[in-house]
Amino acid sequence: MLDPILKPRTIAVIGASRSANTIGHQVLTNLVRHGFTGAVFPVNPKAPSVGSIRAAPNIRAIGEPVDLAVIVVPKERVCDVVEECGVAGVRGLVVISAGFREIGGEGVERERALMEIVRGHGMRMVGPNCMGVINTDPAFSMNATFAPTMPPFGAAAFVSQSGALGLSVLDYAAEYGIGISQFVSIGNKPDVSGNDLLLQWENDPAVSRVLMYVENFGNPRKFLEIASRITKRKPIIALKSGRSSAGARAAASHTGALAASDATVDALLTQAGVLRARSMEELFDMAMAFGDQPLPRSRRTAVITNSGGPGILTADALEAQGMEIPELASATVNALAPLLPGEASLRNPLDMIAAATPSSYRSALGVVLGDPGIDAAVAIFVPPLGVRQEDVAEAIVAAAKAHPEKPVLAVLMGRDGLPEGRAELNAAGIPAYIFPESAARALAALNAHREWLDRPAGSWAPLPVDRARAHAIIERARAESRSKLGELEALELFDAYGIGTAPALVATTVAQCRHAAEQLGYPVVLKIVSPDIVHKSDVGGIVTGVDSAEEAGAGYARIVETVRRTAPDAVITGVLVQRMVRGGRELIAGMARDRLFGPLVMFGLGGIYVEALRDVTFRIAPVGDLEAGDMIAGIRGATMLGAVRGGEAVDRTALISVLRRISQLAVDFPAIAELDVNPLLAFPDRAVAVDARVLLAE
Repeated sequence: MLDPILKPRTIAVIGASRSANTIGHQVLTNLVRHGFTGAVFPVNPKAPSVGSIRAAPNIRAIGEPVDLAVIVVPKERVCDVVEECGVAGVRGLVVISAGFREIGGEGVERERALMEIVRGHGMRMVGPNCMGVINTDPAFSMNATFAPTMPPFGAAAFVSQSGALGLSVLDYAAEYGIGISQFVSIGNKPDVSGNDLLLQWENDPAVSRVLMYVENFGNPRKFLEIASRITKRKPIIALKSGRSSAGARAAASHTGALAASDATVDALLTQAGVLRARSMEELFDMAMAFGDQPLPRSRRTAVITNSGGPGILTADALEAQGMEIPELASATVNALAPLLPGEASLRNPLDMIAAATPSSYRSALGVVLGDPGIDAAVAIFVPPLGVRQEDVAEAIVAAAKAHPEKPVLAVLMGRDGLPEGRAELNAAGIPAYIFPESAARALAALNAHREWLDRPAGSWAPLPVDRARAHAIIERARAESRSKLGELEALELFDAYGIGTAPALVATTVAQCRHAAEQLGYPVVLKIVSPDIVHKSDVGGIVTGVDSAEEAGAGYARIVETVRRTAPDAVITGVLVQRMVRGGRELIAGMARDRLFGPLVMFGLGGIYVEALRDVTFRIAPVGDLEAGDMIAGIRGATMLGAVRGGEAVDRTALISVLRRISQLAVDFPAIAELDVNPLLAFPDRAVAVDARVLLAE
């Protein structure tokens, strides 16, 4: 529990200073100015009092129990001060002082020593290198930061890995009326992490939603476990900066190379049901929406405006976010007609034209919200002469109150009267935005959270496989100190795990190649087998459409000669002869193992264009049936898997099975570092792996 840090009854500010331009002075001042309900003890060995409060020379001299010590002393003194806190029985620490792991070198060792002391005394610590913590609950009214702003009290908790960004967050929260329950700047997070705070807030009734600014995930799999559980009760909105740690290494497979993108973070957040913001603006757009608004029951949205242009922009933005703009029911149109001028457009978007009055907004919005085919509305107002934003805001509030089961968002596009209009809407729980795109993002986030809550459990039950056979294949390669399976071995591995493959044999002579082709049946394809060649087509290592023994022999000779010329240093171990599979849609499936995220399963459009198009999705293993289905539906080219130009749709059930089996293979065998199935040919009744690459961990 982090109550000693987030809900303390007594706080010592160690390093409190009389000098107004110091952090120690600002922290003490904030605690007093914002009315901390407990006792505050400044600690300063050189001053008998600070800010008219009697100061103690050290933590021991306070003479009574202290829940939280906020430490603002030079980095060289931090460890000694923390040791004194431990001896004095302090349970919580906020170390604002910098000069630890973030500076490298001696800072790393200093942070290690600090953690030894913290753990030795059983304390919990936020920081070092942070800006502090806030709890706006009137029962605590604690601002233990050096931020000049105290956000309004509300139900959102915010954790930030950036102190500077935290300052902006608090400013914007105050400006936009976003109530913050608790705010934590976690700094270097060697002890208290984002995961710890999620656990703290999971069952805290004062927290109804969680906002996060994240620069890295220390334990992403733990985050996935915790966040997946919390998001079924409370929304989590995260802004993640930087790239996945997978991007720090070069990869020898398609999957490994593609996993070196931010797609891994998307996979993590998507699987956890976390809403991802791409900018600070989006973070606040979404945070404003998750106040008192109900969740939409569907994507069907109405747009109401007094200006055609903004209405069209809003409709465009909503559809770009996946929302729907359906036609209004005929009964709704008939009810609207006597309320509006003849020039009004009684469609969706509903354009009431510039003559619309506050009364028009109240009556028309009420009628539209009563339409059974509409589950949300965005009301837009561009102020003409003589109409006040505040009056329109009042009308929107009245209409929304009559339909509390449907969310209403507002867009107030004029500056005149904006603060008053927004304040009235915010007070009524209706988020008000300046631009249509912001409202569209916010409503889409509400809908995405509703769809996550409605999502069934899915299945992760293991599928029947021949694990012993797969184990033998991998162990044989490891016994021979090989880091890559031969292609035939890779195909056999997939076959052992129930992934359909095209039959194949390896030939090391022309005669063997001719015999293998006869044995497999025509047509066949020939592929170079070499541990040094990743992309066979780049070196002339593939011959397709072989229809006779003579062609097979000639093809074998041509491949070997071409590869020796184009890749003279490559070791050639033979030629794979494989029954040729015609038709199908070329896809790719694979797995790459990340140091932090673990095995990442990948799916996308395959063939030679996979790296150019990068139309792929990722999920963290283990992958269930619903997640595999999401991966397939999530690629940009998903429509190509349907009935295109008279062709039949591919067998998505077979594709789901392939992804689940790859996931199971990755979980069962940590020795597999990366694998590719490219192409994976999809047909209306099956999916077939025709090319395989498996890399083993060193």
